[in-house]
Amino acid sequence: MEVLGIDIGGTGIKGALVNTLTGELTTDRFRVDTPQPATPQSIAEAIVEMVEHFEWKGKPIGCGFPGVVHHGVAKTAANVDKAWIDLNVESFFHEHTGCPVHVINDADAAGIAETLYGAAKEQSGLTLVLTVGTGIGSAFMYNGRLMPNTELGHLKFKRGIAEHYAADSIRKLKDLSWRTWSRRLNDYLNHVYSLFYPDRIILGGGVSKKFDKIEPYLSVPCPILPASLKNLAGIIGAAVSASETFVTAS
Repeated sequence: MEVLGIDIGGTGIKGALVNTLTGELTTDRFRVDTPQPATPQSIAEAIVEMVEHFEWKGKPIGCGFPGVVHHGVAKTAANVDKAWIDLNVESFFHEHTGCPVHVINDADAAGIAETLYGAAKEQSGLTLVLTVGTGIGSAFMYNGRLMPNTELGHLKFKRGIAEHYAADSIRKLKDLSWRTWSRRLNDYLNHVYSLFYPDRIILGGGVSKKFDKIEPYLSVPCPILPASLKNLAGIIGAAVSASETFVTAS
């Protein structure tokens, strides 16, 4: 089944057509900047632009959203406009695109993709996937099954919120060296490890492409691996989740 996978991020919205049986992209990735402010209407217009780019009419869309999504409804919106909260995102995007839309937390989408096709494939036990970019998203995968909407980037940490201390956006904002910022990330990873004792932690998001710069500064009592699907994991996982949803519904 081919599905349009879309990953809404704090700085960019990325999409591609995905073969959900193989996890492979069947088109090049298309990216547009995330509108600022990231209101429902402005992002919906960006989604429509993506649908038109792929000439994707009336067919399934899977979308990763940066917040808690409960039965299609956004419950948090840390890195997008607060107007998203309590909005049925699935219905809203359907109204704008004319396509059936399934929405899932963006980090959960990445976790699904890494479990099926990436660094956590055929791994048992508890895998924690962390997407580190504008914020920090998280996905718990236990024996290959998703435990949704964990949002560990919003843990209280260092007298504040974890992602305000260790997200990649903080490195850029404060112009921190890779060494200084990686030690912040290491503090956070050890904190998360002490709470949940995962069997492995996979780092995704933008930093997955820079893993060689941060690996020397990481010291955690479990394996730390880069996401093998890099920044495509959210697109792929969103498409796969939509495929499973619409096949089950039919």
